[in-house]
Amino acid sequence: MRTNLDFSPFFRSSIGFDRMFNLLEDTARLGSGPTWPPYDIARSGEDGYKIAIAVPGFSMNDIEITQQPNLLIVAGKAKDGEDADYLHRGIQAGNFELRFELADFVEVTAANLVDGLLTIELKRELPEAMKPRKISIGASAPAPQQQIESKKAA
Repeated sequence: MRTNLDFSPFFRSSIGFDRMFNLLEDTARLGSGPTWPPYDIARSGEDGYKIAIAVPGFSMNDIEITQQPNLLIVAGKAKDGEDADYLHRGIQAGNFELRFELADFVEVTAANLVDGLLTIELKRELPEAMKPRKISIGASAPAPQQQIESKKAA
């Protein structure tokens, strides 16, 4: 049983997380999403990811990969098949579109199609300004102590 979550209490105390809450609400509303073509998502290193999509019968000319800000779209357009009289059609063929939400600073670095498997490599590269930096603590000269002389009563 799926329950609808209410994220409105978080909006009162968080700033800049709107996109994340919208993604969570959309996921809950849409359900499981597309199941064809099958794909895997794997981590390849600390900041690397790999998406492998099974696309049997598709060539490089049949597949289009588009990266938009925070979104990767992989679309395939099936060739018009032969007018064969199939006795059994077990290999799915048809147009598809897969959408992958990307975190900030995730970029596609490579895409390869080998033996019906489309592999897309992604890497998260933070700009220098966003990377953690070590702040050195400088030693400053101690402030000179002032001595207050008292007036002696005569």
